[in-house]
Amino acid sequence: MINGKKVLFSGMQATGNLTLGNYAGALKNWVALSDEYECYYGVVDMHSITIRQDPATLRQRARNLMILYIAAGLDPEKACIYYQSHVSAHAELAWILNCYTYMGELSRMTQFKDKSAKHADNINAGLFTYPVLMAADILLYQADVVPVGADQMQHLELTRDVAQRFNNIYGDVFTIPEAYIGKSGARIMSLQDPTKKMSKSDENPNASIYLLDDPDTIMRKCKRAVTDSDSQVLYSEDKPGIHNLIDIYCAMTGKQPAEVEREFDGRGYGEFKMAVGEAVVAQLKPLQERYAQLQKDKAYIDGVIKNNAERASRTAMKTLRKVQRKVGFPDRIR
Repeated sequence: MINGKKVLFSGMQATGNLTLGNYAGALKNWVALSDEYECYYGVVDMHSITIRQDPATLRQRARNLMILYIAAGLDPEKACIYYQSHVSAHAELAWILNCYTYMGELSRMTQFKDKSAKHADNINAGLFTYPVLMAADILLYQADVVPVGADQMQHLELTRDVAQRFNNIYGDVFTIPEAYIGKSGARIMSLQDPTKKMSKSDENPNASIYLLDDPDTIMRKCKRAVTDSDSQVLYSEDKPGIHNLIDIYCAMTGKQPAEVEREFDGRGYGEFKMAVGEAVVAQLKPLQERYAQLQKDKAYIDGVIKNNAERASRTAMKTLRKVQRKVGFPDRIR
């Protein structure tokens, strides 16, 4: 607990460009959670380098992501939004936790298997121990809750296991985090393959709507979205393409699927796709305008980066110092 509130941690990697799926499924909800929890939202750039990155591009994407956090409505005075790489305690705690995590546990991580298959020429140790750094991210802030998707649940379970193992040896050191179960964000699927999630890394440029896409691009992508040979706007698992478009429309307008079915009864896919595109454009317009303003305010963004790195470090170091003492590292001479 900090300031009488439970602590929540989450973060996004500084790779690719954020999609509508990232916004509807996570970022939009983060804003509301900032009222209920003491929130730490990392730009997790240390995780990004398990895959080779162009240095200048990574730096720019990290800054852009920080700006998008704020443009989406996060208040950096309320929620602590910071660069993971600016808080050295993440790396220091990760090393210690590596020594309490078993090889067998890490070898079972499905994301390691998936990413190894995609990047067979760069199966590095960081890719293997990625979940330990994620555990350090969470445990540093004594997070009570962590909003995670199904693809990250395995990592959270490992975090819980390692924290419990450490606590069993040294006493009550870490808070054991729970998965955040609340109002789930919309699960937005690919516009070209609605059987898989909309992704930052999709090679098909028409598969994802990016938060900074201009209105014409958004409308074009919606018009090209895969549906089926039918023309009825029905919310059915048998119609994954139109099911996905209804999910997008509901996420943008706050309507329920049954309302959408009634609204577009007899009107056909063409008209519905136009409405979906217009709803997305309307939802993203304030975010894009705010983003453009913030990009010009270098002093403000630099101040947020500096102040929140210091704020995150203060909390993180309290945990790290306690852990270092528990494992027997010498006290620092002040």
